[in-house]
Amino acid sequence: MTNAEHCNRYSADLWRFALDLYAAEGVAAACLRLQDDAGIDVCELLWRCWLAHGGLQPAAAAQSALDEVRRWQQQMTAPLRDRRRRLKPLAADNPQLEPLREHLKRAELESEKQALTMLQALAGAPVAGAAFDIVRHHYGLTDNAPRQALDTLIARATAL
Repeated sequence: MTNAEHCNRYSADLWRFALDLYAAEGVAAACLRLQDDAGIDVCELLWRCWLAHGGLQPAAAAQSALDEVRRWQQQMTAPLRDRRRRLKPLAADNPQLEPLREHLKRAELESEKQALTMLQALAGAPVAGAAFDIVRHHYGLTDNAPRQALDTLIARATAL
């Protein structure tokens, strides 16, 4: 695989990039920390890392479209996640609830996949400079733990 092919292997596939990045060591824990402790939407974060990985910036009209994605996440994905999480301790005491929890988990993943599909369409022109610095600046994290979680995620995304 040439360097150009390596750099562009995710160019048309945010979903594949997100799956590969999320599977990298430490990324799942970092994403959950950023989601739970800093209120960061993981799908949007993975999209921003995908853009940076490809040396791209959000499209000029991305802000208004991001509002639609954020509504999707709040109205569809977040309620599924909340119900799945609330079922976890109940399923530990009642194993008959585990299939329902797994069903909600699959539905949550499909909802996130839809959000990523919407986000992928918001890729813009190439960006000059250090694209991952733009990601860091966008979130402006000052607390140590979330900042370290973001640094972990960016290090793994850079390595893809």
